[in-house]
Amino acid sequence: MENITILGSTGSIGQSTLDVVRRNRDLFNVFALGAGSNADVMIRDCLEFEPAFAVMKQEIAAEKVRNELKKYPHVRTEVLSGSDALNTVASVDECDSVMAAIVGSAGLVSALAAVKKGKKLYLANKESLIMTGHLFIEAARKSGSRILPVDSEHNAIFQSLPESEQLRIGFCELNAAGVSHVLLTGSGGPFRDCPLDDLRRVTPSQALAHPTWSMGPKITIDSSTMMNKGFEFIEAKWLFNLENDQIKVLVHPQSVVHSMVQYVDGSVVAELGNPDMRTPIARVMAYPKRISSGVEPMDFVKLSGLTFMEPDYDRYPCLKLAIDSCWNGQAATTALNAANESAVYAFLNNKIAYLDIYKVCAETVAKFCSDNIADVDSVLELHKKAESFASQLVTRIQK
Repeated sequence: MENITILGSTGSIGQSTLDVVRRNRDLFNVFALGAGSNADVMIRDCLEFEPAFAVMKQEIAAEKVRNELKKYPHVRTEVLSGSDALNTVASVDECDSVMAAIVGSAGLVSALAAVKKGKKLYLANKESLIMTGHLFIEAARKSGSRILPVDSEHNAIFQSLPESEQLRIGFCELNAAGVSHVLLTGSGGPFRDCPLDDLRRVTPSQALAHPTWSMGPKITIDSSTMMNKGFEFIEAKWLFNLENDQIKVLVHPQSVVHSMVQYVDGSVVAELGNPDMRTPIARVMAYPKRISSGVEPMDFVKLSGLTFMEPDYDRYPCLKLAIDSCWNGQAATTALNAANESAVYAFLNNKIAYLDIYKVCAETVAKFCSDNIADVDSVLELHKKAESFASQLVTRIQK
């Protein structure tokens, strides 16, 4: 029985993880749940799974959970609040594994706390590698932590690699394994066929209408700009120890092929499936075995076709910016993440236009890409400075 802590439990990945647990109660026990402010969902999940701990980022939400659970004496969940408590439930001895699914830079420190304690980490938080890359991977090497990728694209690459490389995520030797290229696929979002001039008038509601996946608002906007794919490019570099000539991005509108690995003998190994995050979640949680995820098998007879194309950087300048930042160093990717968080939330709140997201990100990266990063504290400090700078740009654009 594996004791799992789920960070970001009230979000889409967290809820999908709990559904996998629900279907496999003999294998997993929910040790702790961690979330931000959604007290109602946390209360519901505590009543069902009865974790030892429930942590809310905000004390006011924690108090609401605490008061409600008092009505159910059989539920002995201890309710805590704050970032330190999240770090604790991710690293205590009783915890065997951690699902790191807190969205944004807020999820970095708790994921790193789990890695430093040698926990098995199911990584769904992109910012851990975008912001700290080599520091995160080095921490895993020192502690012996196993990192298993949850993002559907990275999970597909993981599944398509030889077992030898699956067992050394962060330190893969792809040339020795006969790998020529990793092919990272993305749907292209809701605007892949939109006239370029129309992008100037895109509204938040239009950008949130993803054609394939059901996700949270920020990641949905990132998918529409393909910044999400750029971030996945950066993650893939660190997860699979890639050189810049070993990875390509393909637009694949059907979102059936989640990513592929090309081998030197001409073979291509791909992972296909219905677009449901429970599949990669179940894969990492049960690895190397397979368990029920609740996802319906794909009906190939109903497939209308599979198409692939190169990304148009005029349509997706955020993707090009992220790829360039990947090879420009940790300061560039950290600044990019900070700027994108500020710009996306500004767009969602109707403060800037859709195309301004790229402008804010590009100017912020240019400002901070040469900064030195030596440790996690300097990463967090740079992220804070870049976020402040990006916020100032948003204010200037508003005027």
